Amino acid sequence: MSAIAVPQMVWEPSAADLSAGRCPLWWTVGPSGALAVLFVDRRHLRQVPYIKGWVGLIPEVPFGGVLVIRNTDGSVQRRTIESLPMGTSHIALLPNDRILIVGGRADRDDTGAWTPNALVLSPDGEQQNTFCIGDDIDVLVTDQSGAIWAAYGDEGIYGGHPQSAAGLAGWTDRGRVAWAPKGRLPEWPLAGCAAATEDDQVWLAWYSNAGADGTFLTRISPLTGEMTSWRSPVPSPDGLAVRGDRAVLTRRNHNEQSTEVFRAVLVGDSWIVTERHKTAVPGRVVLRCGQGRDGHLWLRAGDVWLRIEA
Repeated sequence: MSAIAVPQMVWEPSAADLSAGRCPLWWTVGPSGALAVLFVDRRHLRQVPYIKGWVGLIPEVPFGGVLVIRNTDGSVQRRTIESLPMGTSHIALLPNDRILIVGGRADRDDTGAWTPNALVLSPDGEQQNTFCIGDDIDVLVTDQSGAIWAAYGDEGIYGGHPQSAAGLAGWTDRGRVAWAPKGRLPEWPLAGCAAATEDDQVWLAWYSNAGADGTFLTRISPLTGEMTSWRSPVPSPDGLAVRGDRAVLTRRNHNEQSTEVFRAVLVGDSWIVTERHKTAVPGRVVLRCGQGRDGHLWLRAGDVWLRIEA
């Protein structure tokens, strides 16, 4: 077994982006491997005192921004997005160059109906559709078909929304429920940890209140709805990427410029850690720092994006 790979730097904002007074906030990697980062003018942001790093920067609503997309060939696109009407926690790329903007929380209106917290934008920035995809979204990823996959936090699981209550859910890009676990999970979820895709399969890492062994990796085959769950070899990972019977996982050192990187293999019915390595990274690692695509784990450290191969 070879030694674990050192994270390789892939991208960081240009001097022009940063000098324009914009701050890189929400980010995602598309199914094809394109990195997308939404920049917002610092003048419209306030820092939540008890949340460190970029995740604690909250924009005034409505707000606009610039979406910077780093393609797999190294070319960079920039799209202006105007007047987003809601708070944002996640972004994702959809087929046909569309963009998904998602707020982590959902509210009820006066009739008790859940109000929209997801917005689909056309390549030109026009609003195409709005819908609700559950409350208290910890983890979100899109797959090749444009389906949306989410893992929820405890306030959503116990907050009354029927899909959030199941802990994991799949949605169409029009806001219809495409998949639900239907009681087949090994434990009742409490929160989401990380997400990845591998070809046409989706992986969600989540944990329950079942103690130290309560973190699980669930693989979903969207075409059939088939689901398989294993105990995670790493408690509460914040990054996951899978390639066949190999996986790489990360677990951040809270607010430090370092992270733990684990390599694991599937042996029989169990994932086994084969390598563990603490590595320094260019910036502070905070919440929502990892996303896996086809055996590559993308890791955000400060305002630098790294990649680790499984």
